[in-house]
Amino acid sequence: MTVTHKNKTLATFLAALLGSLGAHRFYLSGWKDKWGWLHLATLPISLLLGNLFFGWPALLTYSLLVLSALIAVLEALVLGLMPDDKWDARYNPCSDRVSQSSWPLALLLVLTVALGATALIAVLARSFDLLYTGGAYG
Repeated sequence: MTVTHKNKTLATFLAALLGSLGAHRFYLSGWKDKWGWLHLATLPISLLLGNLFFGWPALLTYSLLVLSALIAVLEALVLGLMPDDKWDARYNPCSDRVSQSSWPLALLLVLTVALGATALIAVLARSFDLLYTGGAYG
């Protein structure tokens, strides 16, 4: 049986871009990962809520998907900032290779922080707009 070596940069990339679909969870833990399926379930549930409550603000009907995306950005940062030896002990225990993070991971982490901060500020701004003005600004 061959053991595949899990790449930390790829896992961080998957978490940052496709994390709300659970791609990083399935890459790291396989198809039996319950948290990956929970991430993936937010998409059809949010689409169903969006269709059932059509006139409602999108932030409310798609809140599960938005929450899943914000959690995925946080998971991307946790995965990317994990030390290489701890990464290998957790995700590559039987692999002969040793993980060595390099500059693409650092660049990806900077972009992930920018994406996460922008998304969080946008969610907070829209939430306060809905809460205090009833959505008067959009």
